[in-house]
Amino acid sequence: MSQDLIQVGRVAGAFGVRGEIRITSFTAEPLALVDYGALLREDGSPGLTITSGRASKGSVVVWTREVQTRDQAEALRGLKLYIARADLPEPDDDEFYVTDLIGLAVVSPDGEPLGKVKAVQDFGAGDLLEVQPEHGATWYLPFTREAVPEVRIDAGEVVAVKPDEVE
Repeated sequence: MSQDLIQVGRVAGAFGVRGEIRITSFTAEPLALVDYGALLREDGSPGLTITSGRASKGSVVVWTREVQTRDQAEALRGLKLYIARADLPEPDDDEFYVTDLIGLAVVSPDGEPLGKVKAVQDFGAGDLLEVQPEHGATWYLPFTREAVPEVRIDAGEVVAVKPDEVE
């Protein structure tokens, strides 16, 4: 997958009998998918062109140019949908896109290397940075100002206060 693409949704399946598609949205505002219109596949090729949509129980139900039947919609189940990174608005100060954090070096306030951000997880209690040290098992760090006092995207690092429980 190109680093210039950001996953914004995944087809969850058909909705109804007339070709509507239910999409799980990964955007802060689920209906933003409708505003993007043309969504891409993982390889950058055209995916779906949304013509209209509405919110529905934690997902978005959309009409697209490419799908007219329930069977066509169901055949797309699991399709990951992307937009070009350039299509996203610049984040505000102290806001970050998850994709911009992955791969950053994690350092202590003294500059000691602690690992790299492997992933950003949310198990229901807020965002956690999954940190992969050079050796050993990954560990989690709450993505809070206390645990992560600085994010330096331009320098390629985040400053982290390592929890006492992590060896």
